[in-house]
Amino acid sequence: MKKIFNHSNQKEKRRQLRQRSTYTERLLWQNLRNRGLNAFKFRRQYSVGHFILDFYCPELKLAIEVDGYSHESDSAKQYDARRQEIIETYGIRFLRITDDEVLENINKVLDKISTEIKKQTTQTG
Repeated sequence: MKKIFNHSNQKEKRRQLRQRSTYTERLLWQNLRNRGLNAFKFRRQYSVGHFILDFYCPELKLAIEVDGYSHESDSAKQYDARRQEIIETYGIRFLRITDDEVLENINKVLDKISTEIKKQTTQTG
C-alpha cells in the first residue's frame, strides 16, 4: 500500500513551509503546540498525498487551514475546495480559519477549534 501521510518525498517542502510560516500561522502554532489545546497533539505542515496541511491532529483526523489573502480569488477558492474534497476522502475533517480571525481575536479562534474538537470527540467517543 502506498504511503499517504507525511511521505518522505515531501519532507524538504514541509520543512521549508515551517521555516517560512506566516505570522498568523506562528501565532496559532504557539497555542496548539505541545498539546496546548485540549491536550491533543497537533502537527504543522503535515502532508496527505501530495497536499500539505497547515495543522493536523492525527488522533482526531482534524485539519486546520489558515487562509490568508492569497485564498480569496475565485481560482484559489476553487482549488482549495477541490483539494479539501480530495483530502476528506481519507476521513479528514477541515476547519478553515482566516488570517483576520487570528489577528482580531486569537482566543475566539481557539474557542472555535475547541468546539470542533469537542464535537468530534463526542461523535467518536
